[in-house]
Amino acid sequence: QVQVAESGGGSVQPGGSLRLSCAASGNIGSIYIMGWYRQAPGKEREMLATISQRGNTNYAGSVKGRFTISRDNAKNTVYLQMNSLQFEDTAVYYCNVKHPWEQRLSYWGQGTQVTVSS
Repeated sequence: QVQVAESGGGSVQPGGSLRLSCAASGNIGSIYIMGWYRQAPGKEREMLATISQRGNTNYAGSVKGRFTISRDNAKNTVYLQMNSLQFEDTAVYYCNVKHPWEQRLSYWGQGTQVTVSS
């Protein structure tokens, strides 16, 4: 059993910053890929950023240069630093933890709301 829990969402003005955290617990090892996704109302869930055990990162074009993903393997925790937030960044942000080749071993958090408004 693996539990995934996000924290750090909230409301921010355009141009502001937020830092999301996600802690994974249970039967999980640092080999897992950790990532952040989001889903805005009426839209499909989209990948924002992923990070491997070794720190290799992958970003969606829409957030590259504004968002930074990092992880602490000792704590099984992944972070998402979000800068220069825009109205269109408003969404529910989800953390995902998945095994690199066992596709059935993929776990999601409950999500945390990020709202960008003036």
